[in-house]
Amino acid sequence: MKNIAILTGGDSAEYDISILSANTVLQHLNPELFIAYIIHLKDDKFTALVKDKKIDVEKSNFIFKLEGKPIVFDAVFMALHGSPAENGIIQPYFDALNISYTSCNAKVSALTFDKYKCNKQLKKLGFSCASSLLYKKGDKIDQQKIIDCVKLPCFVKPNGAGSSFGISKVKQQSDLTTAINSALKHDSKVLIEQFIDGTEISVGVYYNGESIQALPVTEIVSENEFFDYQAKYEGGSEEITPARISKELTSEVQQLTVDIYKAMQLRGICRIDYIVMNEKPYVIEINTIPGLSEESIIPQQVKSANLKLSAIFESCLSHTK
Repeated sequence: MKNIAILTGGDSAEYDISILSANTVLQHLNPELFIAYIIHLKDDKFTALVKDKKIDVEKSNFIFKLEGKPIVFDAVFMALHGSPAENGIIQPYFDALNISYTSCNAKVSALTFDKYKCNKQLKKLGFSCASSLLYKKGDKIDQQKIIDCVKLPCFVKPNGAGSSFGISKVKQQSDLTTAINSALKHDSKVLIEQFIDGTEISVGVYYNGESIQALPVTEIVSENEFFDYQAKYEGGSEEITPARISKELTSEVQQLTVDIYKAMQLRGICRIDYIVMNEKPYVIEINTIPGLSEESIIPQQVKSANLKLSAIFESCLSHTK
């Protein structure tokens, strides 16, 4: 039996989603193989949540005592969205303790979390992304330069935040400054991106022990202007799995997802979002620690594939590094 720490919490706006994801992992880990504990991280402090007890975890060795017995972890299941897991800050801590984890390493996580740098790398590798530019806090807002680069409408989003916090769809030049200031509440860098008008889809992907496996494709139909937080988590969207696209396009985007997983050196279960315009998929975002709540896309895709979350979670834990 292996002791597994399900890491959750964090310091970002995705805190609540992280808690839900951790509970899903706890419910679906095979109890015959794993003894799982939820480990909450907040303000640089680890706390083990055991039944109704909160027990401090020693930061120097990531060990806590339960009824006088030290609990030593064999691996960490990353269920912490945003900082400090999805941006690669926490990984060196576990590397130094020689504790394996289910997510990408620090370098890959930092790259994929930085939307602007990630898009540049994807384009360099031959994948299609929207045109974009980066605004840094304190820079002059040159509205005309922005419009010349990305045209209108465009998306303004925090460069390093998830769950669609701080995103605006800008239709008029006069709204740019307000949108940028909204995004700055979540990050000091803002990505301003070309609007691609098409069908939004999402594909989960993981390594099953033998090969990289893409899950069924989900089509996202938002009741709002775009797939924002309310659409993602509060029922403001219809998520259709499998997506209502051709078999040829389904195969193409699944293969594309596998290719990106390889090329970007991803690890664990990830999710890649696209918008398909004129039958061409454009990469919108790579999620290296995607949501796993009951309402999240990955559990829907797993169910559609007639797979079990327990089996996928086991694969992730069996192939940590």
